[in-house]
Amino acid sequence: MKFGWLKQMLPRGLYGRAALILIVPVITIQLTVSVAFIQRHFERVTQQMTETMIREVELLIDRVDRAPTLGAARQVIGDLAEPLGLQVALPDTAPRNLDHDRRRLLDLTGIVVIETIRRNVPTVRAIDLSASPRVTMHIDTRWGPMRVTFSRDWVSASNPHQLLVLMVGVSILMTLIAFIFLRNQLRPIARLARAAEAFGRGHAIPYHPSGATEVRTAGRAFNDMRARIERQIQQRTLMLSGISHDLRTPLTRLRLGLSMLPEDVETRDEIAAMERDVDEMGKMIDAFLEFAREGAISGEPEPVELGAFLARIVEDAERGGQDVTLVEKPAAPVVVSLRADAIRRAVENLIGNAVRYGKRAEVSFSVTPKAVRIVVEDDGPGIPAAQREEALKPFTRLDPARNQNRGQGVGLGLAIAADILRSHGGNLWLGESARLGGLSVGLMLPR
Repeated sequence: MKFGWLKQMLPRGLYGRAALILIVPVITIQLTVSVAFIQRHFERVTQQMTETMIREVELLIDRVDRAPTLGAARQVIGDLAEPLGLQVALPDTAPRNLDHDRRRLLDLTGIVVIETIRRNVPTVRAIDLSASPRVTMHIDTRWGPMRVTFSRDWVSASNPHQLLVLMVGVSILMTLIAFIFLRNQLRPIARLARAAEAFGRGHAIPYHPSGATEVRTAGRAFNDMRARIERQIQQRTLMLSGISHDLRTPLTRLRLGLSMLPEDVETRDEIAAMERDVDEMGKMIDAFLEFAREGAISGEPEPVELGAFLARIVEDAERGGQDVTLVEKPAAPVVVSLRADAIRRAVENLIGNAVRYGKRAEVSFSVTPKAVRIVVEDDGPGIPAAQREEALKPFTRLDPARNQNRGQGVGLGLAIAADILRSHGGNLWLGESARLGGLSVGLMLPR
């Protein structure tokens, strides 16, 4: 049996689930105590009190039945009723249509009172508990029907709800105390989650392990992991920077040597090809450094009006000779918190890819209550669906899928853009452009 519907109803947050863990046992205990203790306890008390009261009524009935005359029976009633606290009428002047017992609908202890009286007083005709707080018994005697009335407090507890109210009040108080204590225990977990989420977005906020032993252990493990990752990023950046520095010097010498070679008809084409190879190697080194730097993005996000921000990027691309247009944007200003330089680099990479593998590109963006969606489309050959996940990996070049005649990169443009989006808590996906027929790259940023 599947319980998927139950999972949909349960709270998703840690505080909600912890509160549920506290409340469910408390409610279960209250129901159990109410049924097993309160109901049975007060039923037993009511039965004992009713049996005690019945002994006095039986005494009265016995004396009335043994009286030789009706006058003597009334004299007996006068002698016993006042000391016993009973109100007795003989003969009974109540309407004769009273042929069944009566009680209030929610009078649960009244059921026990009626059952106990009928079990011990066989001559009772009817029992009336509706006129609370009194009990009226209509009894058949030797001298006719007799009505006996006494206080309801004599046969059942007067305030059975007080224990229930006290139990509920104490339960609520203990639940609040437990929730406050649990909140203090959950706060270190929430701090650890915020530190981990911030680090996943490229921020290293201060975090000191606190809380229970297990939480402290997890916090120390997180700090160690974060330190190792930061060292690896720094080592990667330093390594690539060193490689770049070491390679640029021989590349410069090669470029200078090629420029000083004498040109003639036979060597001109070969020298030009070699110069293109040297330029391509320089571009590859620059791309590697750019990818390494994106892994250590720093700086705090700032509010940016996205429409004007994308318009400036498109204008700069147009001035650079790229055929790109901002085709769609909301009429109202949209302000998003982001690192402008990083997002600019991501959008510029996508526009550069679009015009490299197609003839023109279009940029659009839309807004939802929780996110902003930027889309860059082109009219190129696109990327097959089976290869789109592979295309997002670093240093991946899908030669059969893209037009390499218009220039080639080193397979880092999409990877850099995806890393930038992940550092902002967003994501990047690839699809097919319905408008231009080429590749569609979507960037989702949280608001």
